[in-house]
Amino acid sequence: MSSPLKIWHPFTNSALDPAPIEVERAEGVWLSAKGGRKIIDAVSSWWVNIHGHANPRIAEAIAQQARKMEHVILAGFTHEPAEELAARLRKWVAPELTHLFFSDDGSTAVEVALKLAVQHFSNSGRPEKREIVALEHGYHGDTAGAMSVSDDSPFTDPFCTMRYAVHRVHSAYCYRCPVGLRRETCHIECVGQIETLLEERGDKIAAVIVEPLLQAAGGMIVHPVEFLKRVREACSKHDVLLIADEVLTGFGRTGKMFACDLAGVTPDLMCLSKAITGGFLPMGVTLCSDRVEMAFRSENRLHTFYHGHSYTGNALACAAANASLQIFDEEPVFDRIAAIAEITSGRLAQLKELTPVGEVRQIGTIGAIELRTDDAGYLSAMRPKLYQFFLERGVLLRPLGNVVYVLPPYVISPGELNHVYDVILDAIQTVF
Repeated sequence: MSSPLKIWHPFTNSALDPAPIEVERAEGVWLSAKGGRKIIDAVSSWWVNIHGHANPRIAEAIAQQARKMEHVILAGFTHEPAEELAARLRKWVAPELTHLFFSDDGSTAVEVALKLAVQHFSNSGRPEKREIVALEHGYHGDTAGAMSVSDDSPFTDPFCTMRYAVHRVHSAYCYRCPVGLRRETCHIECVGQIETLLEERGDKIAAVIVEPLLQAAGGMIVHPVEFLKRVREACSKHDVLLIADEVLTGFGRTGKMFACDLAGVTPDLMCLSKAITGGFLPMGVTLCSDRVEMAFRSENRLHTFYHGHSYTGNALACAAANASLQIFDEEPVFDRIAAIAEITSGRLAQLKELTPVGEVRQIGTIGAIELRTDDAGYLSAMRPKLYQFFLERGVLLRPLGNVVYVLPPYVISPGELNHVYDVILDAIQTVF
């Protein structure tokens, strides 16, 4: 008799990491594990959950849709949930973004954006414009194209031969400034590298891809809004498309519906995923301007965008996304976001005074604490110690190496959120 299949868990080394915790139920911000153990999900289960686990409105919307139609091919067909989602997103996205393309997750939303950018110029008779610019510390997903525009890291190192070359430019990492300045007195000189690159190679560059205002997996690095504004200006000046990867930052995480809204910037392409369905089902969306799409509206069949996924525009996922956006319309979601931001600001100010803390960062509902260490980065030795410390105290936090961050569902109560920060305070005072 063959042995049972064993699940290979993501970002997990079976020789080094503890056995996975079996979760039996989840409700609100709480995970109920086998044996009665309760754990606060302070990272929204990899940043996807915004309205709480088992949200009854989203669950019911999926159930109703499942009884009607679970899925249908979207090539040559359409359906009401997809059309409704397009209409609901229209309320929130910039008017310049006129078309959307469905895919399966954040990585595929990025792949779609990259391919649309390159083929846009090819279809427009400018095939030489095919190079891509990306930022240091960036992370855009785990598929081959998304890995290519992500920075070199333990995530990408084994796959260097699978990644295509991109231009890598400075990020606005103020705590570790790439040009050796201080934010209090600088004039965003870090953006000069990308401005110079576009000046020199704009005729060869198709797109710049950024995580607007917040580089997540790279260490929860918060950018000044001026950085994004100047990237937008440089792209416009040199006819280069700007891709905003809002896979994490979308749907209220930064205090506005989208991070680009905070900077008053409209990208040419925008990638959405994670919270789009409220954390219930996978879905990716890539939005683009009419100008981008027009290059594919052609009598030449070869100008077709030959890209698709089996579950593109899945009706169940669309129903979940529609229910999530309806919650934004009918419940005080942005009041909840503001309350989280206020508590986070106060607690970060307290933690900032601790000697092991190098910097605290905040944007909207997201708080991050970068700890001083000689081995900064995702593989920092303090990560497994902190992770285990938090779990033992009933809080799910997944430090990015020496960076501890809190990214909770919006339904977290003030008491629950303060408890999370109490545990972080205890960890810093105990582990160091």
